[in-house]
Amino acid sequence: MRSSIRGGALVLAALLLAAGPAGAEQFTMKLSSPTINDLTHEWMKAFKAGVEERSKGRIKVEIYPANQLGQIPATVEGVALGTIEMTLPASGFLIGLEPRFQVFDAAGLFDSVEHGHKVLNDPDIKKRLSTFGEQKGVEPLVSFVHSPLMVVSHKAVHKIADFQGQKMRVPGGAPLQVEPYKRLGALPLSMPLGEVLPAMQNRAIDGFFAGITVFTTFKYYDVAKAMTGLPKSFIVVGGLVNRKFMKSLGPELEGIVREEAAKADAAKVAWGGEDAERARDIWRKNGGELIALSPEDSKAYLAAFDAVLPAILAKSPQMKDDYEALVAAAKKYRAK
Repeated sequence: MRSSIRGGALVLAALLLAAGPAGAEQFTMKLSSPTINDLTHEWMKAFKAGVEERSKGRIKVEIYPANQLGQIPATVEGVALGTIEMTLPASGFLIGLEPRFQVFDAAGLFDSVEHGHKVLNDPDIKKRLSTFGEQKGVEPLVSFVHSPLMVVSHKAVHKIADFQGQKMRVPGGAPLQVEPYKRLGALPLSMPLGEVLPAMQNRAIDGFFAGITVFTTFKYYDVAKAMTGLPKSFIVVGGLVNRKFMKSLGPELEGIVREEAAKADAAKVAWGGEDAERARDIWRKNGGELIALSPEDSKAYLAAFDAVLPAILAKSPQMKDDYEALVAAAKKYRAK
């Protein structure tokens, strides 16, 4: 009898050890992304591996790429409500919650993916970004340059004049995402990424702006062949998290989550630059055309943003301050 009791106690002890520290609460982090097989997806996989290993099973990370948890507006709302722990869309889709995210859509801030990584990881810039969304109970756990911004269209954009009259999807609906393209003659409209492919197939829209890897991942070369690079323009991903969830983790686990987010960002920056080059090769191999604007048209493109910036920034002293801080950081890390 005693032997049986001892044996049962040993089994129970083994089960408790396997379950982790006594009373340790387990958390689940659901991560949503509109894209798949790209830099964001790679970041999520690296983050998951790091967090689960270091937390010893106390945090389970579930990744849901390709809109599996819903279209972008629904996942952003889910993070604000606390039903989803994290979503990673283009920062333009976060402007409804926090207008300050609009600064990332200013053309000319970054020279490359690598340059953008240095700017966004500047200590003062990271501290500034941590306050984004504070009043709405959210914050960007990570912000990174996803890929160069391109435009794919049925009618090729070889020069600025080719924007004239074309109905173009933009990654968000804020003034800085709309007004410059109006000045260039386009007809911009906001649309979640998951709705773009059928709109292009049905020619409900003439083209759309997105990161270069989006076009190859979703095989847009089967719909349109012309892709035009846009000078010094990049998609920035904002990894939005719920602040209450982060605090509920407790100091130790919250620290692990923040550290692993930064590690995943640093580990994948080179991968992101390489992925953009792979996307260019894939586009060409599938019959796509890659177009570069002339120096004169590139200058006109950037001038359209410069023309609308003062009026937009004048409406928000805070956003003006954010923009000037980013410009100063970009200058600091720009190659001489």
